Amino acid sequence: MKLTLLSFVLCSIFSTASWAANDKNDLASFHKEMGGCKSCHTQPGKVSDSETHENQQCKSCHGDYSALANPKLKLDPHASHLGDINCTSCHKGHEKPKLYCNECHSFKGLEMPFNDAKSKEAWDKGWDNEAINKAISAGPKETTDVIVVGAGSAGFNAAIAAKKAGARVILLEKAPFSGGNSMLAAGGYNAVGTEQQKAHKVDDKIEWFVEDTMKGGRNANDPKLVQILAEQSADGIKWLESLGANMDDLKRSGGARVDRTHRPSGGLSVGPHIIDVLRKASINEGVDTRLNSKVVKLVVDDEQKIVGVVVHGKHSGHYMVAAKSVVLATGGYGFNKEMIAFYRPTFKGMTSSNNITSTGDGIELAKAIGASMTDIDWIQAHPTVGKDSRILISETVRGVGAIMVNKDGNRFISELTTRDKASDAILKQPEQYAWLVFDNELYKKAKMVQGYDHLDMLEKANTVSELAKITGMKENSLEKTISNYNRYFKQGKDEEFGREQMPLPLKNAPFYAVKVAPGIHHTMGGVAIDTKAEVLDIQSKPLKGLFAAGEVTGGVHGYNRLGGNAVADTVIFGKIAGTNAAKHALETK
Repeated sequence: MKLTLLSFVLCSIFSTASWAANDKNDLASFHKEMGGCKSCHTQPGKVSDSETHENQQCKSCHGDYSALANPKLKLDPHASHLGDINCTSCHKGHEKPKLYCNECHSFKGLEMPFNDAKSKEAWDKGWDNEAINKAISAGPKETTDVIVVGAGSAGFNAAIAAKKAGARVILLEKAPFSGGNSMLAAGGYNAVGTEQQKAHKVDDKIEWFVEDTMKGGRNANDPKLVQILAEQSADGIKWLESLGANMDDLKRSGGARVDRTHRPSGGLSVGPHIIDVLRKASINEGVDTRLNSKVVKLVVDDEQKIVGVVVHGKHSGHYMVAAKSVVLATGGYGFNKEMIAFYRPTFKGMTSSNNITSTGDGIELAKAIGASMTDIDWIQAHPTVGKDSRILISETVRGVGAIMVNKDGNRFISELTTRDKASDAILKQPEQYAWLVFDNELYKKAKMVQGYDHLDMLEKANTVSELAKITGMKENSLEKTISNYNRYFKQGKDEEFGREQMPLPLKNAPFYAVKVAPGIHHTMGGVAIDTKAEVLDIQSKPLKGLFAAGEVTGGVHGYNRLGGNAVADTVIFGKIAGTNAAKHALETK
């Protein structure tokens, strides 16, 4: 019997007979005959926004993700890149289950239509100004030192740093699970002067990191922020390692002159690994993390100093929390189609690799209290998003040896050029798509590639000729392209496009290809910050008590971001924002 992803989730948790006896596919109906409301709730009608008790009840009966995982199932929701997320992210108490997988993926052979995230969560139905004003008038429901908005890498790093600095911290996340856009990061973390570079005998300098980043950003970056990114990059690696991360693998990303992109050993994607580490570290540090809690207002006093936020909780409604410092770590606006169309009309309608939560909330919150924006209209299209999907094909694939060819099978640009140039080159091709081609040696080396295969994204053949026929490329052209590339690899010089690094030849069958096209990947602009991660007003003065880090900010990347710099940005400026937010809160009377 062929199971869809949804039917497996239901059948793996509940017996088919018991489930069929109910009229509704919701948990309340199922548990009605097994203890009633108390089988899930402490008190019916009193549920925390994070639904912590309810999730603990699920696992106490059915086990954790490892117990529910089914290795026989091709696509297993209990073994996904999202990690061990809340059961209630998918399973609903009083309505039909809704799989988060469906928000981003379309799977061949399974009855899971790609819905382009048309559904709306409770936290994404607009802002209720009347309810917000009532919450402010009612006064704070509670008080803390630092509030961090957004539980991706920047938010977690800020919250952990603030807690380590001695502040009371509340971390607020609008989604039903943490991770944000960072959960989708596949490439790595750029750093200079690390032990990993020393072990691999890589000669690198802070000046080179700065020069490469400025050149990649077309010299529109804020030099002071780039200097900090470079100088503190190695310390950021040490920080992650102290929390339990493995960053031992090393490769080169587009726009870098040497190998400086660090990632987990074994070819694992960097984002899921880091988020898993940060989730555990935040628990160990005692960070008060609240899910399903959307910040809908930054509250300031008459002098424009931060005094708190208004939160819209899934179950608790609107309420105010007082705090002397707030850190915005809400990410960019790469999944807000209206903002994309407004700021960059030429990208209107383009697919996006972003998490559905990347809707520009932090930008709107900051603008509402007079924050200045920088580079807000600069949006990066990643050149290799899976064609007709929203799945990013990491730059790592090209970095470790894949070549990029057009519909005929001819290379047309260096695979390790910057993302903007690669995207432009693909869009200039007649069909506006390309193929990444590689062999079995790369397939075995990069685990993320095996993940793409798992999702039926790869074309596979025993010979180059057969691969050309399957993909519609010209047989002679692809064979000549690969023959030439292997010759360039052997002689150590790419005669056609000057590719500087060729780690592998393409010789070992089977051969693979994945179809790619540019998609919205990163918004370089956002709120303006200074070197302390303080948010600046339109006169370039700090808004007292407001800090920001990660993709919600502008200035670090200029007009184009280099692969590997975003993760570094979230860690380094997340730490800076959290530390300074704690200092401000603890010193302010």
